[in-house]
Amino acid sequence: MKMKYETDRLILKILPDTAAGRVLQFYLDNREVFEQFEPDRPQNFYTMEYQKTLLHCEYNLAVKQSAVRFWLFEKSAPEQIIGTVSMQEIRRGFYQSCMMGYKIDKRVWRQGFAKESIDKCIYIAFEEMKLHRIEAHTLPENTPSRKLLEGLGFAWEGTKRQSVKLHGVWRDHEVYALLAEEAKLLFGWF
Repeated sequence: MKMKYETDRLILKILPDTAAGRVLQFYLDNREVFEQFEPDRPQNFYTMEYQKTLLHCEYNLAVKQSAVRFWLFEKSAPEQIIGTVSMQEIRRGFYQSCMMGYKIDKRVWRQGFAKESIDKCIYIAFEEMKLHRIEAHTLPENTPSRKLLEGLGFAWEGTKRQSVKLHGVWRDHEVYALLAEEAKLLFGWF
């Protein structure tokens, strides 16, 4: 696995802790939207020091291939973060699986950047990392996310009842998964 990839319109890269300012700005710009779908943040989450520490930790996890977060940039504006796609909980051995997550800056929604970046991440997971299964979870009311996953070939597997606590309330998650064999057929990989 490399630290930087490209698609037709995007650059996906793992960032060092020196990018904490850009990452913090991305989170601040999208705070209202992202917080609807994620657990409560620690009080110091929106600080340079926290983001620097988090990037340092994520970089080390990527080197070990335990977890990988790619930050997304448009090729036409390579300094502005427009999103992130990640492979968390990478499990080897009998599982060969991961959990995929993604966030896109609200200013570039509905331009296909999520699909383009996830498509590349699927390729990395299955072809380069030799994983067998990718899971993604979404809240039942998050219709855009569900449609995105279905459009990428992910199959709905069921509902994890009260699996995540968001803002003090236990919430259900819809579980979607994609297998390597399915992806190869869908995307024409040989």
